[in-house]
Amino acid sequence: MPTLAKPWTDAVLAAETERYLTDATFRREVLEASLTNPDNVYAMTRLSGYGLEGRGWEMLPEWTPTTTVIDDDYVAALQSGAPVTIAAHAEPLWDGKSPENMSQWVALGKRVFYEYPLRSEVFAEHALRSEKLAGSIGLQPDENGVWPGVIAFQTLDGASEIGITCALCHVSLDEGSSIVGEARRDLDYGEMRLAYYRDTGATLAEDVRARMSRWGPGRADITQDDDEDPVAIVDLWGVRDHEYLTQSGTIHQIHPAALAIRQETQLLHANQERIRPPRELAWALAMYVYSLTPPEMQAAPLTAAETRGKELFSQHCNHCHRDKNHGGLPVAAASIGTDPVLANGSARGTGLYRPTPLTRVANAAPYLHDGTVRTLESLLDAKRSIPGHRYGTKLPKADRDALVAFMETL
Repeated sequence: MPTLAKPWTDAVLAAETERYLTDATFRREVLEASLTNPDNVYAMTRLSGYGLEGRGWEMLPEWTPTTTVIDDDYVAALQSGAPVTIAAHAEPLWDGKSPENMSQWVALGKRVFYEYPLRSEVFAEHALRSEKLAGSIGLQPDENGVWPGVIAFQTLDGASEIGITCALCHVSLDEGSSIVGEARRDLDYGEMRLAYYRDTGATLAEDVRARMSRWGPGRADITQDDDEDPVAIVDLWGVRDHEYLTQSGTIHQIHPAALAIRQETQLLHANQERIRPPRELAWALAMYVYSLTPPEMQAAPLTAAETRGKELFSQHCNHCHRDKNHGGLPVAAASIGTDPVLANGSARGTGLYRPTPLTRVANAAPYLHDGTVRTLESLLDAKRSIPGHRYGTKLPKADRDALVAFMETL
């Protein structure tokens, strides 16, 4: 099995680059070894098409899109009724030259993160054309007047369209300041879609309408099944050290190629299997994600309450949240007791849930894999009506307060 022992230093990553880029047999081996449950829809879709020499997705054309960044001027034009256009001077986001060092890989990955469209998104275009709607569903510009997560691009057919990128969900905005890697928890993707159908009169099945209306900000159901299993958008910090990826531990990150394959197939699948991204761009995106770190917190000695909370965390939480990011290995969903639909669903089900990394957990509400608990205090409240994850709820209130105080320092 093509595993690679951690820590993955930049030198280790550089040494593995060529294998991912050139060796189809190796990529296939990593894919097969990294899928926690090969029988769910996510896994079967990839096993049927990826890493097959001379067939399947290998035969799709590579595509490097030509894009135009959407800024305040562009949005103003859209809101005045202008069509979607691509700047006359626009060029493909990559020149085809392979980076020569890690800083160049990361710089290229940043462009992919912000500019490579996951797909055309008529819902985002509709929202951008309405100042009121855009603000209400969490679309807004950063401090430089750029709207992260939305991009104008030229399609394979030569049309100019609006698309969404990784930055839509994984760049938050604090009074305009970008926090890259932090989940955009005020993004109401369900309402963005509903507004399009409501305003245009386009047909939408009532059961789908009901599902999207229940998502709320910071959640979305992106799985390929009919189950109602919206999940909370996650932060992207410390991913290089994660043993498993996604809330249900769908991918065992045995090698950096496992993340690159996830990125490659996500872009490929989201674009309706018409194209595949150059593998240099998928690897670059993985290297950029690995580079993301949270904003520094002001260091200060722990208070007496925080020290007590640290002791309690070690006693009651550390058996699951035990790695350097205070995450851990997936555990049986039945033992957690939270809503089991995602863990047991046909789309990405593994029977497991991954303990969420707790980096900057004070800012990470709502909590649990499906974002159903609003505060840390509620998470530890024995009277909480939402089922599951009862760890710490039987502690005396003073201890629960101390535990919250410590977690707020993480």
